[in-house]
Amino acid sequence: METVLAVFIAAVVLIAIAIGGMTAGSKLTGRCLRGSCGGPAVLGSDGKEIESCASCPNRKH
Repeated sequence: METVLAVFIAAVVLIAIAIGGMTAGSKLTGRCLRGSCGGPAVLGSDGKEIESCASCPNRKH
């Protein structure tokens, strides 16, 4: 039982570290998340955004 609890706690800690890392990366780079904004569809041929998240038609206010 102790091993199961240790593995569970280790898994929760690793997931929390991963989520924290993604949050820090998003905040430090200043880029918005793209999931609801169309992903690669909002990038031009040069790789720069052609649409910002503020003007995204799928954005929920």
